Amino acid sequence: MSAIRRKITAVGALLVLSVVPVFAAEGAKSELVAREIQSKNFAQSKIGVSPVRRMVVYLPSGYHAETRRYPVVYLFPSPLDRSFRAIFDEKDAQGLLDRGIASGRIDGFILVSVDMTTPLGCSWYVNSPVTGNWEDFVVQELVPYVDANFRTLPNRDSRGLAGQGMGGYGAIRIGMKYPEVFGSVYAMHPVGTGNGVKILAGLPDWDLMENAKTVNDVKKDGFSTIFTSIFQAFVPDVDKAPLYIDLPAHRMNGELAVEARTMDRLRNQFFLESLVGQYADNLKTLRGFKFDWARSDPNWDHVYSNHALTHKLNEYGIVHESEEYNGTWEREPNWSEDGRVTTDVLPFFQQHLVFSK
Repeated sequence: MSAIRRKITAVGALLVLSVVPVFAAEGAKSELVAREIQSKNFAQSKIGVSPVRRMVVYLPSGYHAETRRYPVVYLFPSPLDRSFRAIFDEKDAQGLLDRGIASGRIDGFILVSVDMTTPLGCSWYVNSPVTGNWEDFVVQELVPYVDANFRTLPNRDSRGLAGQGMGGYGAIRIGMKYPEVFGSVYAMHPVGTGNGVKILAGLPDWDLMENAKTVNDVKKDGFSTIFTSIFQAFVPDVDKAPLYIDLPAHRMNGELAVEARTMDRLRNQFFLESLVGQYADNLKTLRGFKFDWARSDPNWDHVYSNHALTHKLNEYGIVHESEEYNGTWEREPNWSEDGRVTTDVLPFFQQHLVFSK
């Protein structure tokens, strides 16, 4: 047994859980179960990340009437959605999954949607001394908890990762680093995949970040909020309150001055395209790997960088699927009756997950 599998098993027994009442859609035989994990991975967070991490677990029709075990898809929603529950509370994801199973698009499976956000939005799914250890949370706590508390098929061939937008970034990043835990990855319109058309330093308000007195000050500007969360994840500095970041650029006499070493460290650790070579062998072991993006996304950086990522994967001989579809942005109706979850995501996992022992 590998070291990571021994750690998963050992930590699973130590998790603290809080059971919240069951919610079920009217007339539905499936169930939504709300749970919490009291995590140890955020105790040293510098920005007040809550150690209580919430999730909602979709259990398919017949779960309680049978003894069979099920594959699990872990979903990282976009932090731009108001809640990790938004797909269920606002988009009838429960009914859509019910109909997907009933129609044969996919066999019965468990879906786990989990809150992976910080006070500034996206955690970027990495271990950071500023925001906490998100990779460790997923691998050492979340997966063992789900396997210990639900009838899962506890192996990588029966575990999938899915995500949307920033969540798609997280699905690819966690999948490429931990292929012994997750065997299949589908990212819907991932961002942060590589360099865009615009230079990275041209997007946030550097004066706002440099003069911030509190973390909340950067929330006055959308790009600055997003980029502060990126810097906290990838170029953190625990001695530089209140943002706890190394700024890779600043304004000097009205001109933008780039700190080359910090920028290089940021790019090499943040962009998925920069990590392909390092994790190429891991990616080649995945049972399935796909990502898509909207052709008419008004932020052309997303289109350009996803094109670059698929070319980079091909350069390393990594088998994958990538698709540019006719749409505008990650908020496309993915969870509608004829949206991409129904037409693409569920069939993808039907093909690549193992549904029996």
